[in-house]
Amino acid sequence: MVSLWGSKNGDGQHTDGDSANDEENSQQQPRQSRDADERTRLLPPRNDGYLDPDDPAVSPYNLFSVRAIRYVGILFLTISFLWWVLLLVSIFVSPPMMHSRGSGFFDFSFTTLTVGNLLIGLLFFSTPSRAMEWSSLIIAALLLLDMIIVLAVQRLRSEEGWVGIASVIWATVMALYNVMSDRVVAWGKQEEEERLTGRKETRRTLREWCAVLTATVIMIVMIVITIFLTATLILRSRDASLKPTGERFYVDGDKYKLHLACVGNVTFDADGKKNPTVLVEAGELPFEDTMDDWIYGSYRNGTIDRYCYYDRPGFAWSDNAPSPHSAGMTSDALSEALARAGEEGPWVLVSAGVGSIYSRIFSSRHVRDVNGLFLIDGLHEDLLHRIASPTRGFILWGRGIISPLGYDRLFGAIFKGRTREDRVYGKSAYQAGKFIKAKLQENLVAGSLTKNEVSQARNIQTPNTPLVVVSSGIEVRRDHEWERKQEDLTKITDNLISWDVVNRAPHRVWLTLEGRTILEKRLGELVRAK
Repeated sequence: MVSLWGSKNGDGQHTDGDSANDEENSQQQPRQSRDADERTRLLPPRNDGYLDPDDPAVSPYNLFSVRAIRYVGILFLTISFLWWVLLLVSIFVSPPMMHSRGSGFFDFSFTTLTVGNLLIGLLFFSTPSRAMEWSSLIIAALLLLDMIIVLAVQRLRSEEGWVGIASVIWATVMALYNVMSDRVVAWGKQEEEERLTGRKETRRTLREWCAVLTATVIMIVMIVITIFLTATLILRSRDASLKPTGERFYVDGDKYKLHLACVGNVTFDADGKKNPTVLVEAGELPFEDTMDDWIYGSYRNGTIDRYCYYDRPGFAWSDNAPSPHSAGMTSDALSEALARAGEEGPWVLVSAGVGSIYSRIFSSRHVRDVNGLFLIDGLHEDLLHRIASPTRGFILWGRGIISPLGYDRLFGAIFKGRTREDRVYGKSAYQAGKFIKAKLQENLVAGSLTKNEVSQARNIQTPNTPLVVVSSGIEVRRDHEWERKQEDLTKITDNLISWDVVNRAPHRVWLTLEGRTILEKRLGELVRAK
């Protein structure tokens, strides 16, 4: 029995161990009775020495190889972006040694794709996924096919030049780098998870799933873009097999080639003098799909004995010229091509629309060799502002940027039966990147260099040169300013043979029977004029 005041022998006293236990129990009692809140752990702390999988310390960036891959990716993105800027500038001003005989839009597209590919890889660097890896692999395979096409087809290889070839090779290598980068990060992530958490993490957070979804959607869009690029290249390689009707001659220090063709034989009059050759300058579209029918008809009818025509830089079979490029530069290139072909005057210059600007400049630089000028609803120099509009230039630039996708050309080839002829010089020629680049070059300098050149040409032009002007009745009635400028064109020389306004004829006067009849009649009179 225990004494009320305790026992002397210590039977009623607590030992040191009992006191410690009592203290521990007293400390734990309030913790057990405390209500759970947002700070209460749902799971007990781990005592196995591993970190929680959600711990920020569990990261592939712990590995030097992963960090190095990211730094290299940033370096590649910087290089690609600088190259992209240089190609953007070269569309407007060709740097030395960087002119490509093609449009320059394809190499810009490949570089844009490269920048986008690298940027996506860096933005979603820490969340590798199978979808990202396979998407990058598909893009790399398509770009590899593009590289093979460009290198294998001689015409494409010459048009793209070293700039285009380097761009497509770089794009292919960077796509393969993205695949390798994704695999390295996935390996590093697994290594760090096994080392720090004891197992490979198979789940993803909501944020990671959103990142994977976003990256996958963007990569699918890029795959579609690459497919369009590849299909357009295949179409271009098909068009490259179409042989030109004439010959292509190097001009401007062998920077590009100009297509020139002549029909008929050189003839002489009763006095032994050489009869003039008609030199045709097309209007807004290539000669082969616009003026060829009625000019060839005039040749077959015996109205003219011989004619020559050429494609301006970027039209049909001619290469694009370096930027900037004015009408006077085109006239000089034509002079060089004629000299290389062994063609000599005298000439009767026939031109339509904006082509009249080019013919007048050519005439002023060959006054002794030009026997006559024939302007068909020609553009006056005071109206050059219409094609020099900044809005028009921006639209042309935008069309050029997306032209490598070739969606309109592909649609025409698949669903409308468009042929090689249609795409090279026919009804679909305006959709080609080369043609758009030529029109953009024309727009950029129409109000400055070209206008100065044609103004000088008017002062240089000999006043006794025979002149014929034929105008569209529809355009004259629709636009009074056009009517006044057509009348002014009849005064560029003092030797006007005739001025006809064809009542129901459109801008392309030869499309009506009345217009075609008048054109052929006046052409015969001009060729025979002394």
